Amino acid sequence: MQSTETIAAIATPPGSGAIAVIRISGPQATAVLQACTGKVTQPRRATLAYVRDAHGRVVDEVVTTYFAAPASYTGEDVVELSCHGGMLVTRRVLERLLQCGARPAEPGEFTRRAFENGRMDLTRAEAVMDVINAGSDLALRAAQNQLHGAIFRKVESAVDRLISVAAHVEAYIDFPEEDIAPDTTQELVAAVDAVCAELRLLLATADEGRLLREGIRTAIVGAPNVGKSSLLNMLLGYERAIVSDTAGTTRDTIEESVILGGLRLRLIDTAGLHDSADAIERAGMERSRRAGAEADLVLEVADATLPPARADIPQTTAQHILLLNKCDLPEHPEWQGADALRISCRTGQGHEALAAAITALFLHGGGEPDSLAAINTRHRYALQQALEYLAAARAGLLGGLSPELTDVDLRAALDALGSISGRVDTEDILTRVFATFCLGK
Repeated sequence: MQSTETIAAIATPPGSGAIAVIRISGPQATAVLQACTGKVTQPRRATLAYVRDAHGRVVDEVVTTYFAAPASYTGEDVVELSCHGGMLVTRRVLERLLQCGARPAEPGEFTRRAFENGRMDLTRAEAVMDVINAGSDLALRAAQNQLHGAIFRKVESAVDRLISVAAHVEAYIDFPEEDIAPDTTQELVAAVDAVCAELRLLLATADEGRLLREGIRTAIVGAPNVGKSSLLNMLLGYERAIVSDTAGTTRDTIEESVILGGLRLRLIDTAGLHDSADAIERAGMERSRRAGAEADLVLEVADATLPPARADIPQTTAQHILLLNKCDLPEHPEWQGADALRISCRTGQGHEALAAAITALFLHGGGEPDSLAAINTRHRYALQQALEYLAAARAGLLGGLSPELTDVDLRAALDALGSISGRVDTEDILTRVFATFCLGK
């Protein structure tokens, strides 16, 4: 699907730097380049040139690289110009390209053209922005896996199996005098069940994907003076929160982000939970309870040198880890056998064990690179739809319903799965996906 328009955009972030990259894509890419530099470049060969204005004055010295269609990012003729990285000079070069026949690219238009020209499926296109926005090592791994087709291959495997099932059902539609034999019905149901199991495994990565993209909202809770602020400081690696023996030192929530075990944690240090007549302190504790209730992970800190005295931890569905702080000192005998991680915020002991525990809680496969395949909200909705249609198709097969009705459900499931990879590419889906992209991508 070749476009008739040629687009251009700055592909590097605003600001000053050594170089900036400007992209051109479309049927007139080389003509635009020749109009502003007077040069015709050879494919895949870096060429020194001068971008000149309409009066022949030099705008900037650039290095151009030409990628001939279809062997380019977009599948069209693409030219990339590396110019000096100042904001003014970059803007002037782009303005000259627009004067020579290109138009400004919309957000994500280069990647959308890559999708429309068959250079990538929709899951890979979405992964481009996940790679750019990755905030942790594991988020980057998951995005790279998706970019290299991890989700696409899983969905296509399910699609291939369903096409086989639908073909059997449609054969009986074409030959109505033939009833579906019981053995054949069981085989078809087994095939549908196998696809459903595969889709449920993929659907289970939805929350994992959200946490990889947004970070794990982590509330540090506990009684006063157990080391909550010390834990925050230990994880951050610097003194962010005031640490004091005086109860009530932390009166408001403190939020920071840290990478732990390859995951991004959005840490929230909270006020100590205890009885208090101080109105300000009570307000801080109320915020602590709210933070705990809204968290993905609650780190409950207790003093290992004192007998257990559980704080008023808010009820939540979040994952929970009990941390016994001050494990460098003698442990109180009542903690013996407690299911908790022993840490010392003073010495750093337990830091790696905590990272491993969090990874085990939130990642399928323990965060191994090949196991990361984190779907997004759009994928999740499509998978849920597919599973609903497959449940109806399964019931139809077992209930002896007309093959035509079963085929409708199978085809609906195939359409839902097709929308993930872009086989079913309605305009509103594409508009939503590519509207989140940056210019130049």
